[in-house]
Amino acid sequence: MLIKSLKIENLRNLETVDITPHPRFNVLYGGNGAGKTSVLESILVLSRGRSFRTTQASELIGRSGKYFRVFAETINDDRKVSRLGLERSSRHWRGRVDGNDLTQLSQLTRILPLVLMEPNSHLLVSGAPEVRRKYLDWGMFHVEHQFLDTYRRFSKILKQRNAALRKRQENVLDSIDEVFCQLGESLDGLRKEHCISVSAQVLVLLKHLSPTMQGFKLEYHPGWTKSSLRKSLVDGRERDLARGATGAGPHRADLFLLFGDTPARNLLSRGEQKILSAALLLSQASILNQKGERPVILLDDLASEFDEQHFENVLVHSQEMGGQVWVTGIQHCKTATEHALFHVEHGRVQEMV
Repeated sequence: MLIKSLKIENLRNLETVDITPHPRFNVLYGGNGAGKTSVLESILVLSRGRSFRTTQASELIGRSGKYFRVFAETINDDRKVSRLGLERSSRHWRGRVDGNDLTQLSQLTRILPLVLMEPNSHLLVSGAPEVRRKYLDWGMFHVEHQFLDTYRRFSKILKQRNAALRKRQENVLDSIDEVFCQLGESLDGLRKEHCISVSAQVLVLLKHLSPTMQGFKLEYHPGWTKSSLRKSLVDGRERDLARGATGAGPHRADLFLLFGDTPARNLLSRGEQKILSAALLLSQASILNQKGERPVILLDDLASEFDEQHFENVLVHSQEMGGQVWVTGIQHCKTATEHALFHVEHGRVQEMV
């Protein structure tokens, strides 16, 4: 997958941007606050409908109106060209593909797969379980076709169960729990299978990114401790009723990142946590490659996150994925011989020849 053209209107300080990126490697450079990260943010928003910097769409809207727009022309590995567009206000959104209105933002995500590495990516290692669940679920979205339907159905039954718990409707819980267990175990099975692929790829990537970081293993914990989800729900019902929330299930799952038997967040330095996070994120790109789909890779402020050698390693392996890479930084990036170089200043983006 690559982006052939990108247009941005009224997103943060980017009033009007219209660029033609290089098919393999693109460098955005300029001073702090110039708008480099906002360019990558616009690509992520077009793909996923949300930003990695804020949960509020209103914070993305610039000074020139009540909404922002992002447009792109993309081409996939089968040479299929798609024209994508997203308009968002503080309350509403409108998405289009090839002139047709969309009903779900996930339709954009399906067309424009991407992997993002940014300064907070180390939270994959040191952050809450929710961060790792989201990482795992985004990774499955493109490679497990039944995942999205299973995830949505489970999320719906979880809300119904929590509502029944708050109302203390135990007769309703009996019927809900059967469906809850079926969907929960299906979601759990998909995650376990995907974790095997992730673990294998991370081990390979760590050998290249940081050969000294050996002994890594990944363990998936499903979100319950009993012999089955059904038993966990039965044994925990009184506690769930008291709390008004479901305590066991895949919504409590986590990835345990270990070196030997020690949690990575307790053993690794901040720099090493960033390297492990890079390996986790690039593993998603590797898995997509194996499925015949190369994602766009976005690397925000990479040079400030790593020393020179690890920066070079991450950059080289990102390019070896064969897809389109976008990098931001204060200085020029001289690693790639064939690339497009864009100078960003005060929200204006200009290609340098």
